[in-house]
Amino acid sequence: MGLKFVSRHFVKDLGIDLGTANCLVYERNRGVIIRGPSVVAVNKSTKQVLAIGEEARQMIGRTPGDIVAVRPLREGVIADFDLTRELLRYLIREACKGKLFLKPRVVVSIPSDTTEVERRAVVEAAINAGAREVYLIEEPVAAAIGADLPVHEPTGNMVIDIGGGTSDVAVISLGGVVAGRSVRVGGDALDDAIARYIRRAYNLMVGERTAEEIKLTIGSVFPLKEEQSMEVRGRDQVSGLPKTITVTSEEVREVLLEPVSGIVNAARTVLERTPPELVADIIEKDVVMTGGGALLRGLDQLFRKELGMKVRLATDPMLSVALGTGKTLEHINLLSRVLVAAKRGTGS
Repeated sequence: MGLKFVSRHFVKDLGIDLGTANCLVYERNRGVIIRGPSVVAVNKSTKQVLAIGEEARQMIGRTPGDIVAVRPLREGVIADFDLTRELLRYLIREACKGKLFLKPRVVVSIPSDTTEVERRAVVEAAINAGAREVYLIEEPVAAAIGADLPVHEPTGNMVIDIGGGTSDVAVISLGGVVAGRSVRVGGDALDDAIARYIRRAYNLMVGERTAEEIKLTIGSVFPLKEEQSMEVRGRDQVSGLPKTITVTSEEVREVLLEPVSGIVNAARTVLERTPPELVADIIEKDVVMTGGGALLRGLDQLFRKELGMKVRLATDPMLSVALGTGKTLEHINLLSRVLVAAKRGTGS
């Protein structure tokens, strides 16, 4: 239904990065086998699911009145339980190729600040979607594991995980979060800020996909060696007619710095709450940035300047959380202390 399936093989254990913007599935001992947007297209009248993943994302802003393309997760939490269950069911079925009589054991990542109610909702959705056994792991811990940080050792590791709906900052030692904070600022918030600016400054209405394209093409939070510009098309708010404008990278940078400052402040707060011994460990190493949002140009430089510490990107920021859920499955005895909840389904 639009998600990219890497290859065919039967699975038993799955790690799922259930993100606001994208979902990834990791199969034990094989790696990431499914990836795609966390979007579901549904008929409003019949509640029938029409598409999931990239096919559904292509429908955003382009559907007739009775069809709506939505993200079941907003700002890191389940906004629509039924559609989240459908998304999870689709992911599990694709990974297991329909053989649900052998239900998989599943590890699902969650933001660190989720409530007990939100955690139960994720577990119930996964059980209802066909999982035999469900474990939850906090996203910054999964990201740190995926980035090959020694989270189970008695030493400080700091990770900044910037996703679509939330950003998680955490200092991890001995398999647990010593100090952490989650802010509901991520890639979506940056897109919204760009769309609002274009509307305010140019009286031009643009959709979320156009705002994201602007961010990816000329967006940055640190001065570029060569500033850039791009043409943006949308609907004039005054005349209602199509209109084209030119936006510069300097403009976009000023817009992005405001929401990004929320993530910087969260990192400062976490460091203030961290015991001095662990701060000393972090200074000797690097602060590691993960998540798709970490790929925004200049973000590592900005954090390096604001925190006065060494900051680096993980090898593959977008895959870090998914890789972490998978590595947890592969070393579940060693890493069992990082799991925050577990539940067995019926028939396990």
